[in-house]
Amino acid sequence: MSETPILLIDDDRDLTDLLVDYLGAEGFTVEVAHDGKAGLDQASSIAPALIVCDVMMPVMNGFDVLRALRARNNKTPVLMLTARGDDVDRIVGLELGADDYLAKPFNARELVARIRAILRRAGETAATSAASAAPGGAVDGRSTVIADVELYPGSMTVRRAGEDLSLTSAEFGFLEVLMQHAGTVVSREALCEKVLGRRLSAWDRSIDVHMSNLRKKLGKDAAGRDRIKTVRGVGYLYATDAGGAQG
Repeated sequence: MSETPILLIDDDRDLTDLLVDYLGAEGFTVEVAHDGKAGLDQASSIAPALIVCDVMMPVMNGFDVLRALRARNNKTPVLMLTARGDDVDRIVGLELGADDYLAKPFNARELVARIRAILRRAGETAATSAASAAPGGAVDGRSTVIADVELYPGSMTVRRAGEDLSLTSAEFGFLEVLMQHAGTVVSREALCEKVLGRRLSAWDRSIDVHMSNLRKKLGKDAAGRDRIKTVRGVGYLYATDAGGAQG
């Protein structure tokens, strides 16, 4: 079984040395960059399955790295490493297109769990998408369709009014769960466990940020309403007309 390539961007050399050994034992190959610019260059040259990126770094900080990646339409999943207790960093990272975050200092086992959860959402390899795509670049036939929004799980493709939407793996996961349960409220706890692969903590705002991003990308429906509704104190609901979901 081949090892999964990961790019680790962090200026803490002691930490990166430890993580290279630990992640290597867990079945990952790790390339390391010690500043943001070097990491951005390596992200283009080695095509990692996932990027672990610190926020505070010399030359180019983690936010600028993430912003540059997404501006280049690079959809590689990114796990941000943030300062413990700094909610602003976490929210900014998610708004810029990070898939998840982990606060320093962290347990290495928790890092591995987050990495594996993200890779599961992303399909782990591009072969999943390639195997399910029809000839000529068309998406696979399995779909969930509600009004003008089409979601294709095999190729991780979402279209609105025939146009592809650029979603992170986390955003795709949340949308898939909500569309599969359209018209029904899905609790925040269930969303966190199904999509992020962890239990919801009391002060975790990541779901709220992901939902905000999804609303912006999906836009309003034909009647000018939000497609994703917030049910206060409970969770979220994907609104649907009487026709319901098809697939």
